[in-house]
Amino acid sequence: MDHRPPFALTSPSPEPSMAHRRGSLEVLLRDAQGAPLRDTEVTVEQRSHAFAFGCHGFEFLPEDPEDITNVSAASQDPARMEEQWRALFTTATVPVYWSLFEPQEGSPATDRLAAGARWFAERGIRVKGHPLVWHTLAPTWLRGRDLDEVEKTLRARITREVGQLAGAIDCWDAINEVVIMPVFTQEPNAITELSRTLGRIGMIRLAFEQAREANPRATLLLNDFDLSTAYDTLIEGVLEAGIELDAIGLQSHMHQGYWGEEKTLGILERFSRYGLPLHLTETTLVSGDLMPPEIVDLNDHQVDSWPSTPEGEARQADELVRHYRTLLSHPSVEAVTYWGLFDRGAWLGAPAGLVREDGSPKPSYEALHNLIRGEWWTGPHQVRTDGDGRARLEGWFGEYAVHLPGGRVEVVELNAPAPQSFPQTMPHS
Repeated sequence: MDHRPPFALTSPSPEPSMAHRRGSLEVLLRDAQGAPLRDTEVTVEQRSHAFAFGCHGFEFLPEDPEDITNVSAASQDPARMEEQWRALFTTATVPVYWSLFEPQEGSPATDRLAAGARWFAERGIRVKGHPLVWHTLAPTWLRGRDLDEVEKTLRARITREVGQLAGAIDCWDAINEVVIMPVFTQEPNAITELSRTLGRIGMIRLAFEQAREANPRATLLLNDFDLSTAYDTLIEGVLEAGIELDAIGLQSHMHQGYWGEEKTLGILERFSRYGLPLHLTETTLVSGDLMPPEIVDLNDHQVDSWPSTPEGEARQADELVRHYRTLLSHPSVEAVTYWGLFDRGAWLGAPAGLVREDGSPKPSYEALHNLIRGEWWTGPHQVRTDGDGRARLEGWFGEYAVHLPGGRVEVVELNAPAPQSFPQTMPHS
């Protein structure tokens, strides 16, 4: 009988190399008096990872019954939800959808968002805001205004959010889904109208330059779901126009089926040629029936019930492992955000979470945990210093705590040769 778990890697491809995500560092350790700590055994423990393992964190913002992005935890244990989330992820995406953030002009939910960002930061979790500029969920109160006023109001919105939240949120999806923005017809909105006047590159310039002025330290992404050559062309035009991008955002909602290693690597290769870090900003794999392939807009798939199934859960776990292995095997990828840990309140009602509605983890949760906190995390171990007080640390790039005699702790960074674009500074929990 085959006792392998249902999430065992089934790809016939050889296991991809992760050598580019590991390294070594020689450190000089000293005793309490400042003398070299010679021939002494110390304990080394990884505290953070250079790679950003992310998930949206909408569920953990302070309660606001009028904000539909908040998923009610009334029938679940909030402490358990937090434990499940924190056991996997190191970065959180928080919602700044304009119409929900500021349903009435002049009354933004800045305090609520700042409190949520602080909640994550206090736990050593990096935070990204999503998105600053987007045609969907643009405020209805902006419609019908003169386009000069629309532009002025949008610029003020960017300056306000990025400036007031600097330090709490220093990474942003600066502008979202620009490929479709000027031709978007699903709902009337002032942002699409403005983009028809300014053009795609003009809208991107507005978003990036305004955000950069408000917080020069911020990491700013261009993000899109359209990964066709239209996005390539747009990026090339943006770079030729002299607009500074910090990273390229690639959405990967796989409601219609797993892309597979070959397609995924092909996409990564195409977008890596610009020499910018790649962030997989929105990733999902369903654990139930797949969405029909003829659906063009994923929002058009409306069903009364979309349950998770045992067969789908086994498939999801296997594909999740393969997908994450493929992403980390590519040196240009520095972040991946799974779009929702919980089935409860999941986008489009899809069973794309890694935790069922009853709060129990799916096989995919355990599989991803085994990767992130097991295979890709350097566990606590002992290292002995030499006669000069030097010790060699080896492991995954990230932050390490070296526990010295007497309870002292030395914190060191094991860095990749090239700098990471995602903000690395965070408080120590």
